[in-house]
Parts: sequence; structure tokens; C-alpha cells
Amino acid sequence: MQRYWDTPVTWGHAGLFLLGALAVLAVVILFVTYAIYFERKVLGWMQYRRGPNRTGPLGLLQTVADVAKLLIKEDTIPAKADRALFILAPALAFVPSFLVLAMIPYGLHLQFADLNVGFLYYIALSGVTTIAIVIAGWSSNNKYALLGGMRSAAQMISYEVPLVMSVVGVAMMAGSLNLRDIVLYQEGYFWHWNFLPQIVGFAVFVVAAVSELNRTPFDLPEAESELVAGYHVEYSGFRFAFFMLSEYIYVYAIACLATILFLGGWNPPFPQLDFIPGLIWFALKFAAVVFFLFWIRATLPRLRVDQLMGLAWKVLLPLAIANIFLTALGIEWFGKGG
Repeated sequence: MQRYWDTPVTWGHAGLFLLGALAVLAVVILFVTYAIYFERKVLGWMQYRRGPNRTGPLGLLQTVADVAKLLIKEDTIPAKADRALFILAPALAFVPSFLVLAMIPYGLHLQFADLNVGFLYYIALSGVTTIAIVIAGWSSNNKYALLGGMRSAAQMISYEVPLVMSVVGVAMMAGSLNLRDIVLYQEGYFWHWNFLPQIVGFAVFVVAAVSELNRTPFDLPEAESELVAGYHVEYSGFRFAFFMLSEYIYVYAIACLATILFLGGWNPPFPQLDFIPGLIWFALKFAAVVFFLFWIRATLPRLRVDQLMGLAWKVLLPLAIANIFLTALGIEWFGKGG
């Protein structure tokens, strides 16, 4: 019997793949556009401000106007910058952020690539964006941009370690790193979801993920109060927009991963509610995670760099290692399916 991966790819298949990629890109661009608007409205609400309310009805076109301004803004390249690397860095930051979306399962049969190592695929590609940020800082020939790039490299490499290790417990319980298998393992009532038995891993994942996103209170690479905006200080116009776009795409990816790994994915909190489409449950959990990220930004101040690095190596890493041992003991005592 011929296996499906031995079947030759036709032009029809290629067309479907292209249409699917364009559809995902459209969804992500729409998410980024209105995630920025939603974030500004949430921050305004929490800080007793109005937020965007003039451009378009209820300010809904404010982000569209901001993007249009960036696209028509003059594109400047410093005279002594490394021109080739300066131009390459924004694209190198954006492309991996979009590629990571291929392995996210939104439903049992709603996924582009069913990878056996889906989470490791995300970690591998997100590391390329770290390289792009360092290249952007170095190629700008600006000492503040270089400091921002080096800070970002140190921060993202440091927090990738506890981020990966926080998911080891989930993989041990599900017996797989396949994201669809992890969601299927969490079927049933909401207390079967991983955020309860893996509460320590979940806490480590959330903190490390916020740092990976370079968002408040871990936004030291962009510390505008001390580094005049960090690694992208010399970028303007659409090149700067690429960096902002990649940041919000990673917000999208991290919110999806948190939903899949710890919050049951498309599973309802009670089996009796399975008549509601799984995509709706996924969207609700996803929206809650995104709101939580915005809530943190409105609430917490920025850490010092020594506090940032100390938290990664002295707190999160020991907790992640302890969680692995506790998970192993739990599996040994209660059984893999217990």
C-alpha cells in the first residue's frame, strides 16, 4: 500500500498549501493589528486613560493609521552601518516568527504540520530571531543598539533553558512532544488539564515566556529610558514595523502554546460542553492568555538587569529541575495515566 508521504505533490496540492499559508498570514496580520489596539485600550482602562478613540469608530482604525504612517515613513540607513546585515536583520526576525505557526494545532484535524517534536521546533526557530536582534544591534554601528542587542541575546538564551525544561514534565506525562498528542492527553474535565498537575511547570513557563517575548517587566532590550529604544534605535519605517510585527506574532505563538500545553487546547472544561466547537474553546483560552500578558504590562515595573538574570538562573531553573523530578516521582507512584 502506498503511504501518503510517497504520493507525489501536484500543482493542486501546492495551490492549497499556498492558500492555507496566505489565510494564516491574513489571520495573524489581523490579530497583530487589533492586538495592538486591544492592548492600548486595556492599558488605558487599567490606568484610567481613554486609549485610542479618535481614528475610526471607537478608535478601531488607529493601528491601521499607525501602520500606514510606518510604511510611508522615510527609510534611513546610517552611513557607517553594515548595509547588508542592517537590511537582512528585520527579515531574519520576522520569517522564523511566522514559520513557528505551522505546527500549532487549533483542532484535531486543523493543523498544517503534525510534528513529533512540535515544541522543540518552536524553540529552534525562535532562536533565529535572537540572532537577528544581535545582528540588528551590531550592524547599526551604534553603541546603544549594540548594548540592546547583547542584552536581548543574554536574556533570551538564559530564559530559553527554563522555558524548555518547564515543558519536560508535560512531555513526560503525555509521553510525547507532539502538540496534538499533548492536547488529546488532557481530554476530560478541566482538572485533567496540565496546569493543575504541572502547576510549577506552568508558573515557570509563564514567567520565562514573558521574558522570551521581551515584554514588561522583562523589556530590558528595549529599555527606552536608558538605551534610547535598544537594538532597533536606528531602524525606521517598515523595517521597524517588521520587528514590531515579529514581537506580536510571538505573542500569538506563545498564547497558542500555553493553551495547548497547559490549558487543554480545544477541549471543553466539561465533557458535557463538547457540542460547542473546539475552535471556540481554543479561541477563548487563547484570548485569556493574551489578556493576561497585557495585564502584566499594565501592572508591573521593569526589573533591573541583575534581577532579570538572577531570576532565570537562581529561581526558574531550580524550579524547572525540581518539577521534572516531582513529575517522575508522580508517574512512578501513580502510573502514567493516573
